[in-house]
Amino acid sequence: MPKTKSKSQKSKNSKKQVTKETPTLSLKEQLAKKRKAVQARKELISLVTTSLSVALFVGLLLFLVGGIKVALPAVLGILVISLSYKYPRQALFAFIIYVPFGGTITYYIGNSPVLQLAKDAFYVPVLIALWQSCRQRGLPLIPIKAIKTPLFILLGLCLLTLVFVNGGQQLNPPSPGLLAKPTNEIPIGMGILGLKVFLGYVPLIGCAYYLIRDKRDFLFLARLQVVLILICCILGIIQYLLLLTGICEGTRNAEGSALFKATLEARCYFGGSLVYSPSQGIIRLPGTFVAPWQWAWFLISSTFFTFATGFTDPAIIWRIISLGSLVTVFINAVVSGQRIALGLVPTCFVILLLLTGQIGNLKRFIPIGVGLGLILSIAIVTNPTVVQERLDSFTSRWEASPPQEFIVSQFEENWKSVQGPLGSGLGRATNSARALGETKLVETYYPKVLYEVGILGLLGFIALVTTLTFTAFKTYRSIKNRNFRSYGAALWVFILFISYNTYYYPLDVDPVAVYYWFCAGLLFKLPALDKQDKEDANPEKAKKKKRLNTKF
Repeated sequence: MPKTKSKSQKSKNSKKQVTKETPTLSLKEQLAKKRKAVQARKELISLVTTSLSVALFVGLLLFLVGGIKVALPAVLGILVISLSYKYPRQALFAFIIYVPFGGTITYYIGNSPVLQLAKDAFYVPVLIALWQSCRQRGLPLIPIKAIKTPLFILLGLCLLTLVFVNGGQQLNPPSPGLLAKPTNEIPIGMGILGLKVFLGYVPLIGCAYYLIRDKRDFLFLARLQVVLILICCILGIIQYLLLLTGICEGTRNAEGSALFKATLEARCYFGGSLVYSPSQGIIRLPGTFVAPWQWAWFLISSTFFTFATGFTDPAIIWRIISLGSLVTVFINAVVSGQRIALGLVPTCFVILLLLTGQIGNLKRFIPIGVGLGLILSIAIVTNPTVVQERLDSFTSRWEASPPQEFIVSQFEENWKSVQGPLGSGLGRATNSARALGETKLVETYYPKVLYEVGILGLLGFIALVTTLTFTAFKTYRSIKNRNFRSYGAALWVFILFISYNTYYYPLDVDPVAVYYWFCAGLLFKLPALDKQDKEDANPEKAKKKKRLNTKF
């Protein structure tokens, strides 16, 4: 009888095969690699030394003028900008890490209005470095041809608004009247800031596309996002427990209307403004963000990321971690008091199951579905009062002001009040521009766009997001790898949902203003990663194909 090999012998043989197949570097290549590492270390030390010297000098001057609150952000800003320009890929990851913690860091450092733009110290140098690299290599900054025409049309319309509407307001300000004081507005400044808020993060499409090199970078980013969500959600639960136990006072001892308003004075270790008035049944937590609304939209967007990684990651440990992150997202949607998160987090989860087809993937759906259901059932049984309070708050709000009626009324109001086809001016309905002039509070996104850039700008924006959504759909459908395709499907559903959502203005504020365009770039990169993965799996076939391509 022929002898059969044992499993241990087979594994030994396979290990030997792997070691044989792995190419060993020659002495010359090893020395070259060491020289490269030494050179990189020298460049880093030189850069840090130079930028630190400049930062300390500038910081000292600013300290003498404005104190530590002005000096510290300047020192950190110079260091971050110089390092981000030199190492754009690492800076991109640092940018993604900073976004969910920006509100907490801002208030710990000093609550300066400049710190609200601190994340751009990572983003702008990355964008400049990428733009220079694209110019040298003859590549477009926005690599998706389909969206270029609607993007340039929209940009042109915005520039017309900036020049003729904001410029007209700057050169010919309205008369304040006989008894009213003249306002010190800067309409051009408002317009520039409004344009930055409106379209400033569109180049993140190119940043994500070019700086994610391979499958390894992609998996690192996906897992990083899950870990960030888990940390932020745990901090959100801790924030709730600190308020519940009385360690943080919140607004429980406030009087009158202050019981119902989120204030910075009620801040509880993380994030910014909050309201916690248990006597009135009112709670609005900011988590790690500046305001409660931002926290709600972070939870909503986190549903897509945790879902995608939970169903597609090749390692089971990361699928389990993603499930844990998804559970904490659901818990925060309840305890944070954000009605929109309570309504949309489970809704988005169900939509993802249906549109991505994962409900039919029983091998992965059943463990995740059963695990999620079990943990949430335990949480509901142990805290029935909290769950009931949130559900009552949600239903009462819906009955008092149905979202569809609210959106229609916002459209009607702003259609009547907009000054012309080019709008009332960029920045005129942007909260972050209120320091530069009078702004109008518009609580829904498409009416806000209508008010600022008029009907032409609104149609241009709808054309842009429609083209982006349709192109993203075709892109994810072209992916052959099952895991990449499932992840792309989740990203496409996120893009679809945000593109046509008009309730509130998530595309104007963190984190959705960042995640939307970044996810688009990541989705468009997936076909290239899919192709690269196939070539890595069959290197001989890839080499043969490459030789044939070089012949012709």
